[in-house]
Amino acid sequence: MRGQALGLAEAIGGKIEERTVVAKAPWRWLPGHLAPKRMAWVVANPGEFAGPLPHLVISCGRRSVPTALALRRAGVLAVHVQDPQVPPSAFDLVVPPRHDSLSGMNVFPTAVAIHRVTPEKLAAARAEWGPQFTAKPRPWIAVLIGGKSRAYSFSEADAQALATQLQALQQTGASLFITTSRRTGEANTKLLREALPDAYFWSGEADGPNPLMGLLALPDHIVATCDSASMLSEAVSTGTPVHVVELPGGRKRFRRFLDGLYQDGYARRFTGAPLPGWQYTPPTDTADAAEAIRRLLTARLSAS
Repeated sequence: MRGQALGLAEAIGGKIEERTVVAKAPWRWLPGHLAPKRMAWVVANPGEFAGPLPHLVISCGRRSVPTALALRRAGVLAVHVQDPQVPPSAFDLVVPPRHDSLSGMNVFPTAVAIHRVTPEKLAAARAEWGPQFTAKPRPWIAVLIGGKSRAYSFSEADAQALATQLQALQQTGASLFITTSRRTGEANTKLLREALPDAYFWSGEADGPNPLMGLLALPDHIVATCDSASMLSEAVSTGTPVHVVELPGGRKRFRRFLDGLYQDGYARRFTGAPLPGWQYTPPTDTADAAEAIRRLLTARLSAS
């Protein structure tokens, strides 16, 4: 959530200040648009929001809603990323992913999640990480592995099945650049490392600087597990073919998200070696939403 709010703020431009909401009970759970108007009644840290009012507040997450709406009542333009779980009309603009099926006059649905990946960051990453890739034979395949979540499971058997498919890719002459996450689990990470000793591997700071931007910027293919909409959204922002490893489990929202990626041509389901290649124009949701907000800000400031 933090990354999505910051990604939209960075795309809009200007001075950015980050604040974390510590919601009071019962507003941690109740709909935010029903909260009292006074900030001190809904947050435990009202001092964080003291001082001159900003022109714009971008909130993300249900618990941030009462604070954002209190700022809106004070005259601040209020934008919420994701579904606020209150009527969208409570905000000036709501920017949800389209798989939330939210609609309204002030709703700006996006095909993928808002993120912080930009063409400029990818260009910088190519320059930084390119020398570490060039010694490896092509094709270069980035493998972004998440794991167990509320919607998906990732058992040892699942990790072994993925390792077998990745071994088959290596046997075609491809070079693998693999990252794992906390959701992967220590046992599964160990299994994957032992099964793929010739692959570049990053699981944390012990392996050196985080290579994620390089793994988005440089490969010929990206293989990514399906458990993170943010990870897949970043991957398809590159224009590189993205192959989705579908894990056991799932929910209707994730199903709509994945099917949307497939239908738009941004991604395909991972079926192992050989990897097909294709071209597509990456989505520009973050930049498009930022431009819509800049127009709202311009109109608001012109009228004041």
